[in-house]
Amino acid sequence: MDKIEYEGTVWAINHGLPQPLLDHCIKKLVDHGVKKEDIQITDAPSDVKVGTIVVDVYPYHIEVGKVRTTRNDSYISGSIMIIELKADPEGKYID
Repeated sequence: MDKIEYEGTVWAINHGLPQPLLDHCIKKLVDHGVKKEDIQITDAPSDVKVGTIVVDVYPYHIEVGKVRTTRNDSYISGSIMIIELKADPEGKYID
C-alpha cells in the first residue's frame, strides 16, 4: 500500500457528504500513513501552501492531490493518488 508523504495539515474537502463516508475517508487516509490528528475536514481550506496535500472526497473514491501553486485564496493541485472506496450491497463502507 502506498504511503502519502506530507507535512503539516492534510485537507479533506467535504461538500456536504454524509458522516459515514467522511469517517471511511479518514480511515483510508490513516491506512495510507496520514496521522488522524493531521486531517482537517473542511469545505474551504485556509492558508494552503505549495506542497500541501488536499483530498477531494467523492462517494466511491478519494483523490489525493499535492498543491502545485497558489494565488490569493485559490490553489491548483495535481493528483498523486486515487483511493477506491468500497461498499457492501447495503451501502455500508468496507475494507
